[in-house]
Amino acid sequence: MQASLLLFGLLAAIVAVALIAKRLALPYPIAFVIGGLLLALIPDLPPVEIEPDAIFLIVLPPLLYMGGWTTDWNAFRAALQPISWLAVGLVATTTVVVAVVAHHVAPNLSWAAAFALGAIVSPPDAVAASATFERFSIPRRIVTVLEGEGLVNDASALVIYRFAVAAALTGTFSLARAGVSFVAVTAGGIVVGLVVAAAIDRLLKWLERTESSDSLIDNVIYLVAPYAAYLPAEALHVSGVLAAVAAGIYAGRRVSSYANPHSRLTGAAVWNLLAYVFNGLVFLLIGLHLRAIVHDATFTLHSIAVGAIVSAVVVIVRMAWVYPATYLPALLRRSRRDPAPSWRYAFVIAWSGMRGIVSLAAALALPLNDELGHPLAWRGEVIFVTFCVILVTLVFQGVTLAPIIHLLGIDEGEGIDRRESEVRITALRGALAHLTSLEHRFTTTEEWMVAGRLRAEYESRIEHLRRHLDGRAEESPAVRYDHWLQGETLAAERSAILRLRDAGEIPDEIFRRVQYDIDLAQARLR
Repeated sequence: MQASLLLFGLLAAIVAVALIAKRLALPYPIAFVIGGLLLALIPDLPPVEIEPDAIFLIVLPPLLYMGGWTTDWNAFRAALQPISWLAVGLVATTTVVVAVVAHHVAPNLSWAAAFALGAIVSPPDAVAASATFERFSIPRRIVTVLEGEGLVNDASALVIYRFAVAAALTGTFSLARAGVSFVAVTAGGIVVGLVVAAAIDRLLKWLERTESSDSLIDNVIYLVAPYAAYLPAEALHVSGVLAAVAAGIYAGRRVSSYANPHSRLTGAAVWNLLAYVFNGLVFLLIGLHLRAIVHDATFTLHSIAVGAIVSAVVVIVRMAWVYPATYLPALLRRSRRDPAPSWRYAFVIAWSGMRGIVSLAAALALPLNDELGHPLAWRGEVIFVTFCVILVTLVFQGVTLAPIIHLLGIDEGEGIDRRESEVRITALRGALAHLTSLEHRFTTTEEWMVAGRLRAEYESRIEHLRRHLDGRAEESPAVRYDHWLQGETLAAERSAILRLRDAGEIPDEIFRRVQYDIDLAQARLR
């Protein structure tokens, strides 16, 4: 019963915090963490603890898979160099610098423990980056680099983390072995992800070819796919993170060529809801976990000081790394076709290293005892410092990101909207051209009448989009009247089927099917 009440309370909190975040135009990861912190301060509230296995095995795979699914592969490939610099080079550098600083400001942390802390706090969170930038109109290049970094860097950080924890438990470490393991884990994860995605791809094609699929079966397979990639990779001791990402990228590129439209529409709704609920739960739990962290850790001024120092180091190292990593390769290439980005873009990337649920889950996954059964005395302090880093980078940097973007004058929302309108016009003109090519087949008046009606509809939609592109806010009287009339007739359709349902003349199943088609037509008018 307590677990049921907790789940209900968390879902209710997600709704309440989401409404507040929408009113304040605040990225929801930040709002959920702050909401969790405030809830954690309520007296007599039972402590809420995060189970690391639940994060790594239940929540993380679908979120990473969806991140890969929505990744623009062409943009990702074009930005592979800066992504690699951040996902591998910066992770390793942050780990080393944090380890050195933490070992000196907290002498109770051994070198292995300090490296474990460095690996835990080094990777920015893919979910936090994606969710934070949803509300900002910024160049896609920045978003691609940050989302790509978040999808890839967990693999490099977790490899370092595993070796650091093993060294802390056993007292032995081999740099050569760690390097070989990193290559094997990375390549193995990608291979497993691609193999699983290819197998699922063949299954979906076979179901479509044999007319055995429908939207529900297809989307159940999509939901299983992240775990089908992640779990075998982990069982083979390669990167489950990269397996889920690689499978998502492969599936996202391939599925559009054969999946039926109804499956795609249903899948988009399912995945958006699932991602939002999972994100809400994990970020809310980060804040709620404060009470358990404070209770388990030695909560002293020294612990707070260590947390503040490590948080500052994480931010400074990223700032110091991004600018050389941005401009040195550009200077070496000396290419006019691929010039170095503006310093303003580099600053946004440098300021966007939000840590999140992966860091906290990795900290909580630290073993309780060493190989001799002795408690790890530094475990509580590492968890507390990790929470401090998450709080500073996610809340402080996340809240200040919007004013910084506005101050720097970075905005590409209009350019994206313009490109979208151009693509829509291209699609509509393609349809008109195909319609014209079919005219030689028309032999009856009815065929010409239907073709004329379709032509008028397509031309009306093109005119509507052209006016937006040309900056003409006022629609032509014909287009304006067409949209108004379609809205009125669709509303009349909806009223008619409501009356039939309320009178008991049609079952709810038929009502929902017809309503679905009306809703699609209504959405297209926007």
